[in-house]
Amino acid sequence: MSFSSLGLSDAIVRAVTEAGYTTPTPIQMQAIPAVMNGGDLLAGAQTGTGKTAGFTLPILHRLSTDANGAAQTGNTSQRPIRALILTPTRELAAQVEESVRIYGKYTKLNSTVIFGGVGINPQIKQLKHGVDILVATPGRLLDHMEQRTVDLSKVEILILDEADRMLDMGFIRDIKKVLAVLPKQRQNLLFSATFSEEIKALADGLLNKPAMIEVARRNSTVEVISQKIHPVDRDKKHPMLAHLIKTNNWSQVLVFTRTKHGANKLVEQLNADSIGAMAIHGNKSQSARTKALSEFKDNKLQVLVATDIAARGIDIDQLLHVVNYDLPNIPEDYVHRIGRTGRAGATGEAVSLVCVDEHDMLKDIEKLIKQTLPREVIAGFEPDPTARAQPVQLRSGAGGGGGGRGRSGGGGGGGQVIRVKTGGSGSKPRSTGPAGAGGGGGARTGAPRSAAPHRSGGRGR
Repeated sequence: MSFSSLGLSDAIVRAVTEAGYTTPTPIQMQAIPAVMNGGDLLAGAQTGTGKTAGFTLPILHRLSTDANGAAQTGNTSQRPIRALILTPTRELAAQVEESVRIYGKYTKLNSTVIFGGVGINPQIKQLKHGVDILVATPGRLLDHMEQRTVDLSKVEILILDEADRMLDMGFIRDIKKVLAVLPKQRQNLLFSATFSEEIKALADGLLNKPAMIEVARRNSTVEVISQKIHPVDRDKKHPMLAHLIKTNNWSQVLVFTRTKHGANKLVEQLNADSIGAMAIHGNKSQSARTKALSEFKDNKLQVLVATDIAARGIDIDQLLHVVNYDLPNIPEDYVHRIGRTGRAGATGEAVSLVCVDEHDMLKDIEKLIKQTLPREVIAGFEPDPTARAQPVQLRSGAGGGGGGRGRSGGGGGGGQVIRVKTGGSGSKPRSTGPAGAGGGGGARTGAPRSAAPHRSGGRGR
């Protein structure tokens, strides 16, 4: 099946093809026709499956081919906001908006993204020029609503992306405030990694006879990811990590810590070991977060240390190694963390350094994913069998990802269970089959993921 066979316009198919994609992924094959039909949609989607293109492509098609879209003479003329996409984090907002621009470049539509952490005045100026598609984090959107610098009265399509993450971060009040000013007649699309009771309640109040997409079982981890546990004493984690990086010649590693303080401390320790590292979390400025992500994505930075702010929404192509320096206290976050590797059918490795304090956390994770992870003791780092567990310091700050309105601490609110698993078909599979670690040659046949973020989202905290 091709993108053109889904009924997408020639302009959109052209942009997608130029990006190197020819075959839609399973979530896209179902979501694109459903969105183009104009009805509401409730969809579960695992990270790395091409979910973003699953809603951006049909939105671009609908808005560019209807009477209003066809009447536009250019993408700089005045126009109302017709589609609103809400995301929980800065990084995800940036990626989604960049996808909109890339795949809509041959239409006369335009878009912008608004988030905290940066000045509001340039955003106000951009909104005044007129925007077809607005991507926003809830907190900064409310800032604009309070200042009356954004008009949502003409919104035709509302998309809640990573809805479970937004609820987990405490955005339900913000979302309800936004819903209150939107037109009653509109299309609603809700994408969530889990259908928890909270999500079901939100869907019941938001969606009207929605189509429902569920492509795989819950709580699944991507099968192409090799998972391993290294038992270690708590005070030997840093030396072990440095040892693993150096002896295995890891050139690009994403490391997760539980707290912002822990991330900063680990960066200092790794840099002292001549291992280039930077941290990303909610206490970092927007420019620092963007710089760290950019250097990591460009392979200029060996190690990126993150709190759960990066567990969703960060799309790093061909990332081979993810390390859980600390296990997350919310089991579902483990799945989202390791989902940063093994994307688009490529192989990946997820390593967890587990001390005696985290044994209960490990049990909860294994119960969630329904498998016992293999243990491998590293010579020279054998854990003390007589060590006793101590209380675990939980993540610093509430919420995570810079979502907004005082809830954007870098620790990250816990993610929820993930859902759609496509048997290795990510958003960028190659025509020669699932890509290997080296990327391989051949034309890419999967649908696009989000392009690399150059901005991020939240309310400035």
